[in-house]
Amino acid sequence: MLRDGKWVADWQPVQAQDEKGGFVRQTSGFRNWVTPDGSAGPTGEGGFKAEPGRYHLYVALICPWASRTLIARKLKRLEDVISVSVVEPELSDQGWRFGDPVEAEGASYMHEIYTRADPAISGRATVPVLWDKKRGTIVNNESADILRMLNSGFGDLADDSIDLYPEDLRERIDALNDRIYPSLNNGVYRTGFATTQVSYEEAFHDVFAMLNELEERLADGREFLLGDRFTEADVRLFVTLVRFDVAYHGLFKCNLRRIADYPVLSRYQERLLAIPGVRDTVSIDHIKRGYYSIKALNPTGIVPLGPERAPV
Repeated sequence: MLRDGKWVADWQPVQAQDEKGGFVRQTSGFRNWVTPDGSAGPTGEGGFKAEPGRYHLYVALICPWASRTLIARKLKRLEDVISVSVVEPELSDQGWRFGDPVEAEGASYMHEIYTRADPAISGRATVPVLWDKKRGTIVNNESADILRMLNSGFGDLADDSIDLYPEDLRERIDALNDRIYPSLNNGVYRTGFATTQVSYEEAFHDVFAMLNELEERLADGREFLLGDRFTEADVRLFVTLVRFDVAYHGLFKCNLRRIADYPVLSRYQERLLAIPGVRDTVSIDHIKRGYYSIKALNPTGIVPLGPERAPV
């Protein structure tokens, strides 16, 4: 991790622990927003106006949080507006690594991008990161914020035929996100990185209680979580589902059932993969190589050949 702008320790998956030995995720530190006119967003300061070619997105294909933003970039047709760099799938002792430093403006590791934004920064160098080329700084490193920015912050530069956060559904989307995130999206990490039996079992039960609830919710024939419209809530659920059988079931000990054992969720996952552009954001190879490179969980580094029914 970084301490006062210097890399001081090998990368570790557990960021912090609660009193039960449970996994606690680091809070994102950069919270500015791109807006059509450069005005301030819900958090942070103004001055980040939507402009073609100004912003760059740093992502990892193994990371569900980063993949949220890749899906939004693809669906909103912002590929020619926002450039992107993909880190190597395997986690190194210095965290995320760039295979081609030229593509990352000469940086070899993601933490170097963070110290360019703040030479005295302390903490972890996470993805995704939305970078402002004009000001030479990080706009935002919170995936939930970036997802919404890509949906509405680029104004006429983006495709308005799809709205991932429609005004009439916002209250319901927020409520659903608030339930799914702690129990499932972050729940698989709470399970995989638990350091005590009690914290593991608590997280484990949360994961499968939510999967059971979602199976039942979608069993009424609806196409998406909130009916017939694909929204941000579906994006946030999908990135966890598509990683579940190939990483969380085995490596993270979420092994009661696979998504393949949930017929309704399996069909839902296939529907989302069939949306033009979504499948392009998924790399099962990166996902498996990345998660199984976590030395604390897999010291030998062996990447499993299965499962036979991979989602892509």
